[in-house]
Amino acid sequence: MDEDLPRPKGDSASLLAKDLLDPYSQDELAERIALLEAEIARIKAHRDKVAAHRMAADALFKPRSS
Repeated sequence: MDEDLPRPKGDSASLLAKDLLDPYSQDELAERIALLEAEIARIKAHRDKVAAHRMAADALFKPRSS
């Protein structure tokens, strides 16, 4: 997927951004923040794993200089 393209409408982040927060109590907001922070950590871990895999593949298939 091309990072320069906009996110598709209806993706998770867009849906969350449209959610009204007024009905939530402080405890519910704290719980929501904790869940979102856990999801951010999961996504960052996956991103780092993918980046490491890509670097390993690039190193393996990198043309050797003479």
